[in-house]
Amino acid sequence: MTVYTFAGHREVFLSSVKQDIDKALSEMVQAEDDYVFFSGGMGDFDIMCEAAVRRLKKKNSDLNIHLNLVLPYMTNQINRDKDYYESRFDDIIIPMDLMGVHYKSAIKKRNCWMVDQADKVLAYVYRDFGGAFDTVKYALRTGKPVLNLAEKE
Repeated sequence: MTVYTFAGHREVFLSSVKQDIDKALSEMVQAEDDYVFFSGGMGDFDIMCEAAVRRLKKKNSDLNIHLNLVLPYMTNQINRDKDYYESRFDDIIIPMDLMGVHYKSAIKKRNCWMVDQADKVLAYVYRDFGGAFDTVKYALRTGKPVLNLAEKE
């Protein structure tokens, strides 16, 4: 099983990113039959990657592909919109490591958790500040391979 996580800024301004994500994901699912994708579900890039994974699942029904939403903490929205989340994700995860973590630091810790679980990070980071930038820096520091689609521009 190969595990990937996404890290990107909330705003994506280029329409070509969708095709770049599709191409990258198609190349990622060449070697094995089992894949897990983690998304934090917090912005344009995550939403685009989630949609791309759903397309990939339809196109490659012979592969075992899971799309998991990783949340930093429980919210009422998950209970209120349960059917929506269950229709879009194979699993919703709130890591045990985040229990009791102050909500202001939970997102950063969640991002680090996703990187720690992943074999590779698919990123869209075009500026040198913010949570996505910090996540990619952490991934590189821990030796995780990062494919940053913003560097292709």
